[in-house]
Amino acid sequence: MPTRLDLSGQGLASLPDPLPASLEYLDLYDNRLTSVPDELWSLSGLRVLNLAANRLTAVSPSIGALRNLHTLDLGHNELSVLPDELGELSGLTEYLYVSDNRLTEFPAALCSLGGLKYLGCTDNRISTLPEDLSGLVSLREFRLYGNGLIELPESLGALSSLRELHLRKNRLTSLPHSLGQLSELRQLDLRENRLTSLPGSIAQLSKLDKLDLRWNKDFREPPWLADFEARGCMVLR
Repeated sequence: MPTRLDLSGQGLASLPDPLPASLEYLDLYDNRLTSVPDELWSLSGLRVLNLAANRLTAVSPSIGALRNLHTLDLGHNELSVLPDELGELSGLTEYLYVSDNRLTEFPAALCSLGGLKYLGCTDNRISTLPEDLSGLVSLREFRLYGNGLIELPESLGALSSLRELHLRKNRLTSLPHSLGQLSELRQLDLRENRLTSLPGSIAQLSKLDKLDLRWNKDFREPPWLADFEARGCMVLR
């Protein structure tokens, strides 16, 4: 029985019946699906599921049964909410992409994904994040650009594995002091916000090699930025 099925870009409005029960990899990228059959959620061996670039308006709570998933792509659909059951996907360690949907809230349930390394939530309509993000302890790359974020919680500083934080094109006027605790951070993208200053704690980020501050109209540059550049950090203004 096949363990891999690539049905991407085929204009499908429905799925073949039946799907092989042995599937570990299912790629349905770029079709015309408005929903998926319940049978899909019974494929307990799935490790990679790509449902991006379809016309999905909802995802069944039954997705929580896919405990072996390590990679899930739901991007470029029409989703306004995500089921809390995503937080039950304890095997989701590699990649979760929910960008370019219609989300107005960041699902707090995602903060239960303690093994997740990459989380993309860009190009939605999210104005705030949950107060407690500390459960995302393994996250290395967090992409939140193109939303409408007006503030960030102090708990962001608890993401001790974070290497890239992408916050371009939001409405941030300030940043939490706790960002200085992100000792592994390499890239910090703050373009197209409303920042006027940076917390002094950011000066402690010894591994930062790229800081992008462009298009913050009234930004006042702190003197320690020169020290960043002297040690080789690329600072874009």
